Amino acid sequence: MSRFWPRSLSSQLAVLVAIALFVAQAINFAMLYQGRQQILLQQIVGPAVTRIIDMNEQRPGMSLPDDIRRGRVRIVAANPIPPGRHGRPDIEAALRLALIDAGVPVGRIASHVRPFRPSGHHIERYGRRRAERYTRFGAELIIAVEQPGRGWLVMSSPWPRSDWPLLWQLIAQTLILYAVVLLPVLWGARRISQPLQSLTNATRRFKPGEAQSPLAEQGPQDVRSVIAAFNALRLRVTAMLDEKDRMLGAIGHDLRTPLAALRVRIESVEDDDDRARMADTIDEMNRTLDDILSLARLGRPSEARTEVDLTALVDAVVEDFIAIGSPVSFVEADRVTLPLRPSLMRRAIRNLIENAVKYGVSAEVRVVPGKDQVAITVADQGPGIPVEKLEDVFDAFTRLETSRNRDTGGAGLGLALARAIVREAGGEVTLTNRPGGGLDATITLPRQRG
Repeated sequence: MSRFWPRSLSSQLAVLVAIALFVAQAINFAMLYQGRQQILLQQIVGPAVTRIIDMNEQRPGMSLPDDIRRGRVRIVAANPIPPGRHGRPDIEAALRLALIDAGVPVGRIASHVRPFRPSGHHIERYGRRRAERYTRFGAELIIAVEQPGRGWLVMSSPWPRSDWPLLWQLIAQTLILYAVVLLPVLWGARRISQPLQSLTNATRRFKPGEAQSPLAEQGPQDVRSVIAAFNALRLRVTAMLDEKDRMLGAIGHDLRTPLAALRVRIESVEDDDDRARMADTIDEMNRTLDDILSLARLGRPSEARTEVDLTALVDAVVEDFIAIGSPVSFVEADRVTLPLRPSLMRRAIRNLIENAVKYGVSAEVRVVPGKDQVAITVADQGPGIPVEKLEDVFDAFTRLETSRNRDTGGAGLGLALARAIVREAGGEVTLTNRPGGGLDATITLPRQRG
């Protein structure tokens, strides 16, 4: 059911109002139909009772078995309505009750509704005006009342052939109501939903650090208040991020200064092994600090997007690893140009290759262009990662290798930073174990950003 329910505010309001109008019109139709039946009952029962009373007063105690007519009442010896014909039990019951209340002796009562087809006989029998009235109604109601020992009194009245005229009238009223009520409702709903849609789009587009003008306050007062609150919230978030960037810059400066001083002081250490271990520790602290600051500032990168030859960028990163003797290879591919932040993307690719070299012995890097996206795959020859932990390794400060060996150590920020960089570019990073062994780390980037 929820599949067919409209999602937009204006559509939901229109559907709810339409349902309410339909229910109201259905109740109105039931009341009109019941009232109409009551009026018909009164129009038929009242005159019929009057005619029967007049007939009894005109012929007290007389028995007239012959088929004769007195006014609009016929007097016959037997019931003229064959059994099984369509009758009106409500009229029969109301007529019996009225005659009993009037003190008129009554036996059986029968009724029958039949179509009225005008002919010369009907005009001669009823008269032209009465025949026209019967023709307009389309049907004739025959009522036969038995008076014990005195024959049957037979009367006829015009009867509506069907209730379709009333139904068509109700349909026309409903359509008019829909036009009169739904159009203003739709206009009002759109007046409310358009500012809300603008607010939704502005929220989706909001990126800290990018200059954006305040959203125009439109619509009813409640919606205007929401938009004003959003504008104020955006200013507060931007101010908080500015303060965070200034704080991170100060922390980075304050930490790098003592690290640089330590780097100078360890040169006085005479033992070469100790000096090398100290230098490696300081370098690792610098790398960890860079990763933390980069991850914290990723939401507001200072680097602008430019058209980048992705294949050349990946090849350059691989060449840097080859230059220091790392077992990394690159599979040549066609040129692919994408709008990227080159320094950040270079860092994401470098982090994946570093992981492959550390934990997977070697790395083979491929660029696979597609119609809608480009994949950068870093394949290693390591043992892979347990399936249940393929997503856990992307959490910051998470490492599957828990030793503090400086060759495999680290803060566990490499994959978290790589995924954050790629997602900021509109892509995704996934890890997949190959059936024959080894792990594929794949960066997927869209060819065209929306």
